[in-house]
Amino acid sequence: MIVAFSAAAYVYARDGWDHFRAILLSDAALLVDMLPKVLGGCLIGAFVTLLLPREKVARWVGHESGMSGLLIATAFGIVLPGGPVTAFPVAGAFLLVGADAGAVVAFITSWTLIGHARTLIWELPFMGPDFVTWRLLAALPLPIMAGLLARAALRTGLAKAP
Repeated sequence: MIVAFSAAAYVYARDGWDHFRAILLSDAALLVDMLPKVLGGCLIGAFVTLLLPREKVARWVGHESGMSGLLIATAFGIVLPGGPVTAFPVAGAFLLVGADAGAVVAFITSWTLIGHARTLIWELPFMGPDFVTWRLLAALPLPIMAGLLARAALRTGLAKAP
């Protein structure tokens, strides 16, 4: 808050009231636009914790799931639609219902790097199939590697379990 108020005071002193007000109104409009999406994402995360059976989640992507858990989490990250307002509450819900941190890291990494929506809507039309094919081939092992690194970090004590 100190940094935000300091920046606001600096903008006010440097650019005056009109520019300060324009920025403030723009930020308020962004808040009004994003708030329902964030609340919806949190609601999705809450529903996921209630709807997913803990024993199945623990078996599929839990601590004992091994490599298959990382593959399942990676596949789910690839097919999950929506933006970060959807993906991160779902990832948090997975942790709450028994997924291990390695699987959640693989899920988020695959959603970020290989998400189907971005690939189909943006990359394929603009970059073409050759680029998309090579990029996907290069990116496919990364979620698994990230999940294995997260598991190793937890096992060695470099990271704490969420």
